[in-house]
Amino acid sequence: MSRALPKYNKRRVALIGSATALVLTGAVIAGSALAGESSKSGGDTNARTLASPGTITCPDVASQLPDIPASAQAEVDRNLTLLQTQIDEANKRLVDTVGQGGPNFVQNAILGPLEDKRIATVNRIATAIGRTAEKPQGLDALAPCTLNADGAAGAGEEAGAGEEAGAGDEAEATPSATATDTAGDAGQDTGNAGAGEDAGNAGVGTISCPDVASQLPAIPASAQAEVDRNLALLQTQIDEANTRLVNTVGQGGPNFVQNAILGPLADKRTSTIDRIAISIGRTAEKPQGLNSLAACTLTQ
Repeated sequence: MSRALPKYNKRRVALIGSATALVLTGAVIAGSALAGESSKSGGDTNARTLASPGTITCPDVASQLPDIPASAQAEVDRNLTLLQTQIDEANKRLVDTVGQGGPNFVQNAILGPLEDKRIATVNRIATAIGRTAEKPQGLDALAPCTLNADGAAGAGEEAGAGEEAGAGDEAEATPSATATDTAGDAGQDTGNAGAGEDAGNAGVGTISCPDVASQLPAIPASAQAEVDRNLALLQTQIDEANTRLVNTVGQGGPNFVQNAILGPLADKRTSTIDRIAISIGRTAEKPQGLNSLAACTLTQ
């Protein structure tokens, strides 16, 4: 049989019970809040982890080729393999450089230079076939590549994805890529001051390139027009690079000039110089070593 509690004990029990309920309620609220923060934080982390810079895709060249003469098969196969290597390296650079550059970083540093490399490689394929069969036309249209939708958000305007590929990520089956990389390493400091982050203080400078015309042998009359046309193109490429140098002052990171201007310029010059050598070699001895003239420098 239970005994009735005195009135003051009843009040104490009621107060203790209320306090306990408040403590428990507070613990539940605090626990819920902490759980919410943890979930949100985890979600952000997962989102960052799952973010992808995307993938670079390019038109298939092999399927667009005509019948390949047996004498050209090995060279064509070698350059088709190089085309895939270029794509693989561009995709690797896309991943390795997430977070670099500005809104046009992927186009300027990866897609543009990749296109230049593909043009040079596709031209070599066409030339190889054209030695003993009709030279295929219009293959240059297969050179441009694209970044898929995920990449546009993950590594495009927000992340950039790496200025370069223009500096010659791979050797391209010509000695120019190594020369370009070496020139780029030596010229980055002046390039940065000219048109990189500190351009406003030091001025943009001027791009200068080795003279090709003076290094050519006697040009056969049958090749003169084509050689002249490509020599003029070399000057146009320099003029366009200098214009870009002025127009992009303040853009990009410390390697912007090398990766977005000097590198792509070297690739274009390599392709143009190759055409000069090939045109001379059709009716005379093909000049060697001209690709060493492809790399340019930035001077103040």
